[in-house]
Amino acid sequence: MMLHTLKIGNVTLKNNLILAPMAGVSDLPFRLLCKEQGAGLVCMEMVSAKAIYYHNRNTETLLRIHPKEGPVSLQLFGSDPILMGEIASRIEDRPFDILDINMGCPVPKVVNNGEGSALMKDPKLAGRIIRETVKAVKKPVTVKMRLGFDKDHQNVTELAKIAEDAGAAAVAVHGRTREQYYSGRADWEMIAKVKDSLSIPVIGNGDVFRGEDALKLLKQTGCDGVMIARGARGNPWIFREAAACLAGLPIPERPAFPEVREMILRHGRMQEAYKGSYTGIREMRKHVAWYTAGMPHSARLRQRANEIESMEELESLLQG
Repeated sequence: MMLHTLKIGNVTLKNNLILAPMAGVSDLPFRLLCKEQGAGLVCMEMVSAKAIYYHNRNTETLLRIHPKEGPVSLQLFGSDPILMGEIASRIEDRPFDILDINMGCPVPKVVNNGEGSALMKDPKLAGRIIRETVKAVKKPVTVKMRLGFDKDHQNVTELAKIAEDAGAAAVAVHGRTREQYYSGRADWEMIAKVKDSLSIPVIGNGDVFRGEDALKLLKQTGCDGVMIARGARGNPWIFREAAACLAGLPIPERPAFPEVREMILRHGRMQEAYKGSYTGIREMRKHVAWYTAGMPHSARLRQRANEIESMEELESLLQG
């Protein structure tokens, strides 16, 4: 059966469906919603090792974990092996289960610091970062990477092997280069090559927007798990869909508007409780756009959602 438990180091996930770490998306409220819908592992937004070192106050919010969301993966990014090891050791007593190293973020301000996907250009440095981090903690360490920096330097298999040799417990591969960002099709064949080269679990990521896509990715790549990113935005139900599909069960229908509305309101209340009314409700604007994409009159709804400033306004918008 395609839906199965997945062992990453000493952590056993109840299934092999994973919410990807997404900056500005996979915060605590959203992780809880995806967990409820059946995600076997939820990944936190990436956190800068330097920001933790310098006690950046916004970082503390990113590091918060709810007892009900586990197992949870905390993702660190940085380019200094010693600092990465030191910070990993410093935060290890926090209630996350897996520590992930980001080697895939394509954003210029991260890449220009030599972090994220820039590390794919320096496999030796990447290996040192992984080794120092693994050495510093008892929890399993995983690495998320892309195919390479650009189409002429697709060295994902090399980097994945380096990660395995350095003690990583699993790797997640997004089937695009840094140059592609999120455009074009994800190359699942390259993910399959990585899977063929390693003995640790390989998790495939890219172009999973429906339950059927998760099944296709597993069949085509032989991967051990599926990581869902943009397909989960505005659609935490994708996890119940994918779980049914992988288990060979009838796929639940996409929710009708009343269920979507209830989820948006609940999400909004959680955001308000977690981040305060000002930030929480403003952050709901993009979520409302994702939840309602493709629905009748959604363009007008999105336009009005961009002006909401309170929970009352959100409730009123969804009644109108």
